[in-house]
Amino acid sequence: MKERLVRFDWALKKLLRNKANFEILEGFLSELLNVDVKIEQILESESNKQSADDKHNRVDLLTEINDGELVLIELQVEAQYDYFHRMVYGAAKLITDNMDTGFSYDKVRKVISINIVYFDLGHGNDYVYKGISDFHGIHNNDILQLSATQKKEFSAIKSVADIFPEYYILKVNGFNDIAKNSLDEWIYFLKNSEIKSGFSAKGLIKASKELDVMKLSKDERAEYESYIEDRRVAESSVKTSWIEGEQVGIEKGKIEGKIEGKVEVGLRLIAKGMGLEEAAEIVGVSVELLREAL
Repeated sequence: MKERLVRFDWALKKLLRNKANFEILEGFLSELLNVDVKIEQILESESNKQSADDKHNRVDLLTEINDGELVLIELQVEAQYDYFHRMVYGAAKLITDNMDTGFSYDKVRKVISINIVYFDLGHGNDYVYKGISDFHGIHNNDILQLSATQKKEFSAIKSVADIFPEYYILKVNGFNDIAKNSLDEWIYFLKNSEIKSGFSAKGLIKASKELDVMKLSKDERAEYESYIEDRRVAESSVKTSWIEGEQVGIEKGKIEGKIEGKVEVGLRLIAKGMGLEEAAEIVGVSVELLREAL
């Protein structure tokens, strides 16, 4: 069935940067962060400068919300083994890029890193993860708190963790399509480009209207269809590589298994008193291989 709504990755590239559509993005962020989010502005980051290689693989959007917090939304299609490291780098770079020379450390801005991934990142059973920086005592297992002076100086900060970057990971493909709450409704949309009748999460009603493919201009629709086709080709190439890689692995495993079996028989012959060269000749492996196994 042809999708009626544009995919979220293309919407991040094009439609959600428009102030008229901030309500959609505000709704998504409000449901995820569990606070009422107001977008102040969309910013440009160094990471927005994409190469040809990740043109259809990676999308990001940097926005400033509420009390000046910086929210970086990154969407990654293909697997990246060092993605956790990239998350740390991205948050750290945002902090340093947004510090003016000569300002004191108390001007460090809160960074929220939201990562929407369409591959199996890490190992876990959930599909939404949140990471914060709490400091636990290694002897008493207490959590380090702000001092009375710090609470007075930084009245908007409730805990030490509020100062440090906050990370969210949405493993979209791990969602089972059963929406149990409003955040699940958003994840359903992220996965299926569809908003079911009855969904009421913040921003989704607006999204169902503004992200309709039929509302795109002729040029926008042509651009979108080209983007989707390019993405399908890329996804197919990745899938084909995985299948071919698995098949090579299976064949290699069969060969290695046969060799291991021959070596095992050779070792048994040697254990019964047969010479190394004779055993190697009988089982059909090299003398060197059999010698290494001894």
